[in-house]
Amino acid sequence: MEDEKTEVTTTTQQSAPAQVIRTTKTVVPPTIKIEHPQERYETKKTIFRAYQIIWYVLGIIETLLFFRIILKVFGANPSSGFADFIYRLSDPLAMPFAGLFRNASEGESVFELGTFVGCIVYLIVAYGLVEIFQLIKPTTPSEVEENV
Repeated sequence: MEDEKTEVTTTTQQSAPAQVIRTTKTVVPPTIKIEHPQERYETKKTIFRAYQIIWYVLGIIETLLFFRIILKVFGANPSSGFADFIYRLSDPLAMPFAGLFRNASEGESVFELGTFVGCIVYLIVAYGLVEIFQLIKPTTPSEVEENV
């Protein structure tokens, strides 16, 4: 901001009074810290990568839980290699939601509503993490495309 000081000098003479106005400006250095462009770029890039990691991990979790739901609904043999692999990987992810609701079953087919709720909860958690990053240092998609 510039502060302006005005000095008014008047002279009194018999003829016409003359008025002299002189304006002086004082330059105040900015109080905002100017960030180096490379540092700003690196910060934005790091935050964008964090977003990517969060969504990537969510994609893996959702895929595992989706396969678990599908295999259970179609009554896949739990002793088969692929079904056993999916169940072992998804058990720790589905466990917090096990017993939340009763499982609907028809013969060998089982629908785990708790696992479905888990998918929604993990999505909300991932979205919340991204929003927390947005509060810390906002980044718009256009900035990312422009800078990364």
